[in-house]
Amino acid sequence: MFAYIKGTFESRTMDYIVVDVNGIGYKIFMSENSMKNIGEIGTIVKVHTYLKVREDDVSIYGFSSVEELRMFELLVSVSGIGAKSAITILSNIEPSKFAVAVVSNDVNTLKKLPGIGAKSAQRIILELKDKLKSINVEEQENEEISNIITKNENIEELITAMQVLGYSRKEIENILPKLDKNDTNLESMIKKALILLSK
Repeated sequence: MFAYIKGTFESRTMDYIVVDVNGIGYKIFMSENSMKNIGEIGTIVKVHTYLKVREDDVSIYGFSSVEELRMFELLVSVSGIGAKSAITILSNIEPSKFAVAVVSNDVNTLKKLPGIGAKSAQRIILELKDKLKSINVEEQENEEISNIITKNENIEELITAMQVLGYSRKEIENILPKLDKNDTNLESMIKKALILLSK
């Protein structure tokens, strides 16, 4: 229903902020990371949103970046993880680190997050990777991208990690030629790719 809400940042609490849009105050639940990045009280802010509707609850969840919104949507698609749990996870890990953990089967990193045990961590990795497999079956890479992947073994992992954050393979392939082919740090590559994709 709402792609984003843009208005005056009125106030904040531990769990949510209030954004005024033409005299209506929207209560928007956010992660700690988004609250830090959203801006200063009294300024105009743009919040990417997710509307949760249930019989007994209508809540708006907000995010300072599209990547965090996409990560939230992926997390709530995993069985056993609700919106509040997803917000808690987002408060304790950056999207780039989360993507690396999923791609590298890093259960230890995920199970350090509040409310996530070893079984939940394994389920997150398994279910998200299954979703990516179904996406990749339909997408073919061209010769130029094949050459880039051949020159840097981390590129394929980068593509998968960016898909974990909700980007399509085509979007990712468009920015690959602009990345440093000699960079071997996956998280560093993800951060640079996010910057390029946000332009």
